[in-house]
Amino acid sequence: MAEDGEIHRADVKTPTGIVIEIQHSSMTDAERVSRENFYQNLIWVIDGTVFQYNFDIYHMLPDPKSELAQDLIWSKAKRHMNGANAGMFFRLSEALVDDPSVTKATLRGGWVHGMREIEEEVKNSYNGYHQYDWVRPRKTWLDATCPVYIDFGDEYLVKLGTYDESGLKCIRLVSKRKFVHDAMVEGEARNVATRFYPIARGMP
Repeated sequence: MAEDGEIHRADVKTPTGIVIEIQHSSMTDAERVSRENFYQNLIWVIDGTVFQYNFDIYHMLPDPKSELAQDLIWSKAKRHMNGANAGMFFRLSEALVDDPSVTKATLRGGWVHGMREIEEEVKNSYNGYHQYDWVRPRKTWLDATCPVYIDFGDEYLVKLGTYDESGLKCIRLVSKRKFVHDAMVEGEARNVATRFYPIARGMP
């Protein structure tokens, strides 16, 4: 029971203390915030079948911790933006030649490169990250402070996230098997699905 007397009943609580809330219907910001404040060590799993046709998953991204990723700033993918959706990027190293103070967070343009230039490198570094576009998103999930996973009914969950210091929004594909395993052994919600072991050229 919360301090204000409101009663919350968790859908799932793992042996390590992680609470998993499975959400099929829409939710207000106030209710989401209330549950996040109450549970804190919480994971949201959202039923995405009702908006799956408004959710587009685009090109692979390299592991953001990889050496390759440190030099790339990606153009934001968006429905009908075919170039960006296939993968377009700028190189930080090129921008630094003209402006040594520029960072991934401040770079706004430069020589445009396409995914074909680095396709094999991206595949070799891939561990589940993709660009995406959510048309008419359910904004409360973008504002959530606890991890949010979307279930579209297949073998992977889609974890919402931010790719790097450029602020690029991304998703990470997480196999349901790995999610369940980690939720049962990890003690903190934020640590679930953070350790990936590549399968079949990088599939998580």
